[in-house]
Amino acid sequence: MIGIIGIVVVLGMVFGGYLAAGGKMGIILKSLPFEMMMIGGAAAGAFILSNDTASMKQTFKGIGRVFKGPKWRSDDYRDLLCLLFELIRLAKSAPLELETHIENPEESAIFARYPKIKGDHEAVEMICDTLRSASMNYDDPHQVEEVLEKRLDAHFHHSMHPSHALQTVADGLPALGIVAAVLGVIKTMGSIDQPPEVLGKLIGGALVGTFLGVFLAYGFVGPFAAKLKTVAEEDGHFYQLIREVLVANLHNHSPNICIEVGRQNTPHHYRPRFNDLEEALKGARAA
Repeated sequence: MIGIIGIVVVLGMVFGGYLAAGGKMGIILKSLPFEMMMIGGAAAGAFILSNDTASMKQTFKGIGRVFKGPKWRSDDYRDLLCLLFELIRLAKSAPLELETHIENPEESAIFARYPKIKGDHEAVEMICDTLRSASMNYDDPHQVEEVLEKRLDAHFHHSMHPSHALQTVADGLPALGIVAAVLGVIKTMGSIDQPPEVLGKLIGGALVGTFLGVFLAYGFVGPFAAKLKTVAEEDGHFYQLIREVLVANLHNHSPNICIEVGRQNTPHHYRPRFNDLEEALKGARAA
């Protein structure tokens, strides 16, 4: 919702100010389809040229997150802590039973209680792989921690691709606007023998290209890229939390201590209250 409000504010302030100053929309509207074809088409072509099919799909899918925001909410962080508590407690009390859950999480009754987390392959694989490593009696927990760090870096780099792709387009739009403006000037020079009122409209139409390139870059595409970066960073905390809890488990802390370590490392605006988490853990114990 707030993203739509931002778009309305950008359009309203720019064109509202233009009209309030006495500007006329006729020239802009007349030139807009042709300038948009040149600038937007060139930007789309450059985007296709610089990305593969998977990256383009990821970017188009990511644009929706500008309006939806981060994937993980406060309840998801609480559910993650409950899931990890159940798995860690089982790992300490019944290691053989744990294997059935981490080897086949799709059929696991524990994972089934948290469907949103179960549906995220990266989170499930990170949890299962790390618990499997712990069951192999790693001599140095720092080895697993290092592997997790590299895995998180790779995942974050992948999640940042839509932001980088859109930012590249935003960086190129002003230059593409100049290209469209130059073409408009070339067209105007071909009509240099026309009266001033005709030349004025032609020059105004040419300048629409420069305006449109800058406007799209800094009014829409650039902010979209910045928002996607923020969303990726916010969602990255969810996977960081998995690492913190599982590393604490590798150091042989009790399940309650591991979960409290995770709670303390949860971002403040997502962090569950201690009493609320205790109630949720009681429900996990009962289950």
